[in-house]
Amino acid sequence: MELALIPRFGEAFDASQRYVLRPGAYAILWDGHALLTTFQEEPEAEFQLPGGGIDPGESPLQALHREVWEETGWTIADPRRLGAFRRFAYMPEYDKWAEKLCTIYLARPVLRKSEPSEPGHSAVWMEPSDAALKLGNPGDRAFVRQWMSRV
Repeated sequence: MELALIPRFGEAFDASQRYVLRPGAYAILWDGHALLTTFQEEPEAEFQLPGGGIDPGESPLQALHREVWEETGWTIADPRRLGAFRRFAYMPEYDKWAEKLCTIYLARPVLRKSEPSEPGHSAVWMEPSDAALKLGNPGDRAFVRQWMSRV
C-alpha cells in the first residue's frame, strides 16, 4: 500500500524545535458569488480561511462548524473534505511551536446569526481570485487556487 503525502507549506521543519501536533479544520466558504473569509487583527493582521484547532473530544466537523461561527458569525452546510496540508508555525497565543495539520473543506455559508464572537476577527467577503492572493497562509492560497481550477 502506498501512503499519500500531505503537502507542506510555510516555514521549514527545525530539528532543534519541539513541535506539538495541532490538527485543525478550515473551510472554503462559497455562496456562488464570493468567498467568506475572516480577517484576524492579531498577532499578525491577515485574511484567513475560517477555521481552527480541533479541541479534545471534538470531531473535525464539529470543530469546523464551531470555528466558522466564532470567526464569522455564520452557520454552514454541506461540508465536503477537499484535502489536507501541514505547516510548522509558532503560535504566539499559546506560546508554542506546532505542526499544524490543516484539513480543508468546501462548504456553503447559510445564515449569518451574529457578529464574530472571536475577539479581533471580522467576516469579509471577497472574490476567489483576490483570496488566492490575499490569504495570509500559503496552504490556504494553494487550496483556493486548486478549488478555483475545478469550478
